[in-house]
Amino acid sequence: MVADESLAEEGPDHQEWPVPPGELLDLLGVSAIVLDSNGRIVFWSPQAGEVFGYTAEEALGQYAARLLVSEDHRELVLRLFAEVMGSEAGWAGAFPVRHKDGSTRLVEFRNMRLLDDLGDVYALGIAADRTTLQRVEDKLALSEHLVSQSPMGVALLDTDLRYVLTNPALERINGVPAADHLGRRPHDILKLLDASAIESALWQVLRTGTPLIDQYIVGRTLADPDTDHAWSVSYYRLEGPGGRVIGVANTVLDVSERHRAAAEAERARRRLTLIADASAHVGTSLEVAQTARELAQVAVPEPADITAVDVLDAVLACRRTTGGHEGSEVFRALAVATAYPTEAAAAVDAVGEVAAYSADRLITQCVHTGKPVLVAHAQSDDLLRIARDPEAATALARAGVHSYLAVPLIARNEVIGAFDLLRARNPLPFDEDDVLLACELAARAAVAIDNARWHESVRNSAETLQRSLLPSHPPHLTGLEVASRYQPAQASSEIGGDWYDVIPLTEDKTALVVGDVMGNGIDAAATMGRLRTATRAYADLGLAPHEVLQHLDKTTLGLEHYIATCLYAVYDPHRAECHIANAGHLPPVRMPRGQRPELVDLPTGAPLGVGGVHFRTVTFPLTPGDRLVLYTDGLIETRHHPIDERLDTLLDVLGQQHRPLEATCQWLLDTLRQPDDHDDVALLIAQARALTEDDTNAP
Repeated sequence: MVADESLAEEGPDHQEWPVPPGELLDLLGVSAIVLDSNGRIVFWSPQAGEVFGYTAEEALGQYAARLLVSEDHRELVLRLFAEVMGSEAGWAGAFPVRHKDGSTRLVEFRNMRLLDDLGDVYALGIAADRTTLQRVEDKLALSEHLVSQSPMGVALLDTDLRYVLTNPALERINGVPAADHLGRRPHDILKLLDASAIESALWQVLRTGTPLIDQYIVGRTLADPDTDHAWSVSYYRLEGPGGRVIGVANTVLDVSERHRAAAEAERARRRLTLIADASAHVGTSLEVAQTARELAQVAVPEPADITAVDVLDAVLACRRTTGGHEGSEVFRALAVATAYPTEAAAAVDAVGEVAAYSADRLITQCVHTGKPVLVAHAQSDDLLRIARDPEAATALARAGVHSYLAVPLIARNEVIGAFDLLRARNPLPFDEDDVLLACELAARAAVAIDNARWHESVRNSAETLQRSLLPSHPPHLTGLEVASRYQPAQASSEIGGDWYDVIPLTEDKTALVVGDVMGNGIDAAATMGRLRTATRAYADLGLAPHEVLQHLDKTTLGLEHYIATCLYAVYDPHRAECHIANAGHLPPVRMPRGQRPELVDLPTGAPLGVGGVHFRTVTFPLTPGDRLVLYTDGLIETRHHPIDERLDTLLDVLGQQHRPLEATCQWLLDTLRQPDDHDDVALLIAQARALTEDDTNAP
């Protein structure tokens, strides 16, 4: 046994004696009786009283055959007794014995002859109750069969954590024969697992007596060194009837299928979560670059360590044509995301850069075929077809990139680019499930990117049109200096119809105009251009401000469903007066020199295009040094503040510090505008100045 081996290793000089007894003999209730040559009882152990019912006083000196055997079996007993006394063979078997209580009990005997130093012969009988013995034998047989035939691996380790027993199932699990287990510790057998953690758990159970049930272990054994398995293991301490610690039992059940199913279910759950997250976070704006960033970021750290979004440059320029896909392609890098700091980020194309890739490059193949490109185990040659140059390929290799996946970005049956995914720290290669997930993410993002690119194209066209319709400042205005700004909406889906104009008039007068066509897009910009042209035509007629608005109202009525707000002012430098009329627009701000800014008190009037409304001209002084601020509602309106509060804020900002005109324009935009503003702004600031000789001589 292993216990004997451990004692042999330690040596008798180091063993503490005596060692604790075993419990088996106590379980059997083994007794001893000694008969002399005449068959009388001369020795009687205390345990014999438990088997036969007689005390030592009652049994000693009695003939055993008369005391313990019925007359029917006495002759046979005497014959067997004579055989034992006459030979050294002894006798073993079960025999019916008469108990003190009158019952007959079957007792198992081991009989043998004894010889003392005087030459006298005795008979020693070792006896145990047959029923008790059979019960113990049955339990032992049952235990042996349960262990040997169990589909679970079973092991018993002694108090030194050395294997004492293993069953065939554990042999198969560990890939080590049972005989090679005996006397060895777990770390000698489980070389591919974290044996130190296993032994630590066994010591804990052995020390505390508290079992550890259904503990998960994932790893490999010598039985299948190339494949991960999962096992449910339990440890519990074994104790004898007297409380003596025998050792610790270990059961092992292979639950690899269940583990794989649970892992796959968890993987599917994570993918669904990722897709749901992508639905919520990809395409939140109509900005191409922002949408690309959202796609790149949603895919790290799962399923990729590094991601990149590259769109065909021709697509961004809206000049992509259908036809054969051959030759190189030019890509623009829109986004890169990493799960952690890595030099691989610098090895891919920097955001905003344009790069041409030949037909043999993997990303080019992806967009040419419109199908995913999967390189589960990327080698050096593969990295050269992934990276932009050999140096970048070397950097990817140093970063540990070992798996690559590119999926096409397809919107409205047109390939617009590719979504690249790389793995470095994640040791698993990309597989077909990852391809399906990446394609799902790419499909959702591609439509958003395509929508954003068309929106940006239309927006850019509208903004170009609108800016082309806005005036450049005239070279010289009599008694007046002006500064202006136009800023498109920063978070809007369309360009608005805001405009301003500065129109030199006869008699050194200047018309100042600010307006806002309701609506957005190219149509609004075109309508704004028509109104601006009409305004200039009516201004050249020398009409009063309210008369100009009256004519513009009629003009707007003919522009389908459009309406517009407008402020039309005429500054007379010789009288230092400003004449102004309002068509539903926000009031201008007058800034008297050295005084607090104030809103000009004007009749609000109705917007242009309502029809049948009369407008009124108001006159107020505008002396040298005074300023007049005209603006559209995008400068001050927000979704969270009342308009009166924002008007007060405008006055406060204008009153904080006197700045040059151009600086004041920029200051207002920087201070009052927010990144999420959904309206564009037209801003015009005029400052009266004293007339000079140049003004007098001006044509």
